[in-house]
Amino acid sequence: MSTASMQAWQFDSHGHYSDVLHWTTRPLPTPGPGEALVRTSAVSLNFPDLLIIQGKYQHKAPLPAVPGVEAVGVVEAVGPGSKFKIGDRAVGFCHSGGTLADAFLVHNQSAWTVPAHVTDGQAAALSVTYGTSWFGLTHRAHLQAGETLLVLGAAGGVGLAAIQLGKLLGATVIACAGDAKKLAVCRDNGADHLIDYRSEDLVERVKALTNGHGADVIYDPVGGDIFDQAKRCVAWDGRIVIIGFAAGRIPTIETNRILLKNMAVIGLAWGQYLDRGSKLPEQAQFEFYEMIARRQIDPVIYRTLPFADVHEGLRIIESREVYGKVVITR
Repeated sequence: MSTASMQAWQFDSHGHYSDVLHWTTRPLPTPGPGEALVRTSAVSLNFPDLLIIQGKYQHKAPLPAVPGVEAVGVVEAVGPGSKFKIGDRAVGFCHSGGTLADAFLVHNQSAWTVPAHVTDGQAAALSVTYGTSWFGLTHRAHLQAGETLLVLGAAGGVGLAAIQLGKLLGATVIACAGDAKKLAVCRDNGADHLIDYRSEDLVERVKALTNGHGADVIYDPVGGDIFDQAKRCVAWDGRIVIIGFAAGRIPTIETNRILLKNMAVIGLAWGQYLDRGSKLPEQAQFEFYEMIARRQIDPVIYRTLPFADVHEGLRIIESREVYGKVVITR
């Protein structure tokens, strides 16, 4: 570490963000081989940030630590072998956190330059949500034009990305969310049909909308009780893509159901493609830039807040009132 310092949101022990996350001074990181130091412009908050602070995420940074898994800014220092140069605008994914600070480190494998037509807010909100949804729908589920896609938790960041990308791929999209306001956002982003899972029977509605066929692909970042319903309305030869467990409970499925429906239950952990050195995320990232230029996709930003209001941003994520993304600007 260098002797220079920076300001950051830091937690010294694991716990609820309201108890442990505080603004402090910490050493400015020095980029190592294949790394660059980026001066922060904007950070996108994600559900894993809550887990990171609580020590419940699969990746744990040594304490004291800084949350924040994706951010954009300007490169101000590079290590040996870095693909970046000073002055580049770059967006990076940091699996263990680190971006809720004046500056953060990125590695060649999990960071990319950002073209001028992509705003800081778009760049900060793009990689995780669209990367997850693109890989889930194309690389894992092989969603085809003309198929029916059911998106659970459709008003969240990955859900809205799945709606936009599903329509781009030629699918009929059924969006499932918990209130009228969120469903209106889903409709505005291209959903063909809407289901309020709090007041409607998910299984019966999907069957009615598909003439009894069911959903060819079910995209599930929620888990819990809604998965228990969704597994009953998958089409023959259909696919369920498991993205995460925002509901808290990890559900199960009967193997005889998988056999009788000739169906597949598929996992998708986007960050592992980066960890394992795949070139696919970088290819997808630059495809997303082209999609933005063609106005085929656009990250939905619920709130943009200053760095001083990080606690409020995390409260919004925790309360589930959010649709799309919360972006913190420096």
